[in-house]
Amino acid sequence: MARVKAAKKIQAWWRGTLVRRALLAAALRAWMIQQWWRTVVRRRRLKLRQRLLQTYVIQEQAVVKLQSLVRMWECHHRYGQMCKAVCVPQASNTYLAFPPEEVLQAQFKNTSNQLEFHVEILSI
Repeated sequence: MARVKAAKKIQAWWRGTLVRRALLAAALRAWMIQQWWRTVVRRRRLKLRQRLLQTYVIQEQAVVKLQSLVRMWECHHRYGQMCKAVCVPQASNTYLAFPPEEVLQAQFKNTSNQLEFHVEILSI
């Protein structure tokens, strides 16, 4: 009877050892799968972040270029307005002639959408 009890204890211990070994192997495999999946997700996030950053940079460059073009057009437009304001049409037989010693002083001011131009002749 004592031998049967001892044999049962040895068998129980051995079965427990086999079960623990199988559980450990399953846990290690599950851990390896989890690590692999986390790596896959991390790479996907990194690729998505890089694509979003590239898109952002392209959009920023496009906005800067567009702003530059609009500012250039505004300067060109204001210059045209200033030239139109300075070049007053005259009759074909009359001309504005200033003696060489006279000084022409011009000032212009840009307010919102209107161009103000002020010409002052200092000596006549």
